[in-house]
Amino acid sequence: MYSTPSYYNYSYSYDAPATAAAVGTAGAISAFFIFFMFLLIGAWVILTIIAEWKIFKKAGKDGWKCLIPIYNAYTMLQILNMEPMLCFLTIVPGAQFFLNIVMQVKLAKSFHKGIGFAIGLILLEPIFEMILGFGGAKYTQLPSSK
Repeated sequence: MYSTPSYYNYSYSYDAPATAAAVGTAGAISAFFIFFMFLLIGAWVILTIIAEWKIFKKAGKDGWKCLIPIYNAYTMLQILNMEPMLCFLTIVPGAQFFLNIVMQVKLAKSFHKGIGFAIGLILLEPIFEMILGFGGAKYTQLPSSK
């Protein structure tokens, strides 16, 4: 019948310790990356809370109001002299994106900052909110947009 030629080798070697070491190293790198991202996001959130607290205080509102998610948006809309019921748009993802841009531009204007600062607020919110909160910028209520 048919016989297998001698140049075919069907034996496979498996080096378990080397494979385990490679998987262990990749796992450690992944765990470090996840931990680093967790710390980065946590720092971003904490900086945003501190900055908004200071902004709320400068605008004459209680700082603790920045801790409650929808109430935070409601209070910020009051500070920016916009319709407070727009805070329900923060639940809708697409609308939230555009509302946030409008709010950041109005926030920059209410602290007498230009469009460059507003772009900074949009892209690096905690850093530019820290500048507003801890800097010498003075809050002025904008005319109503109702």
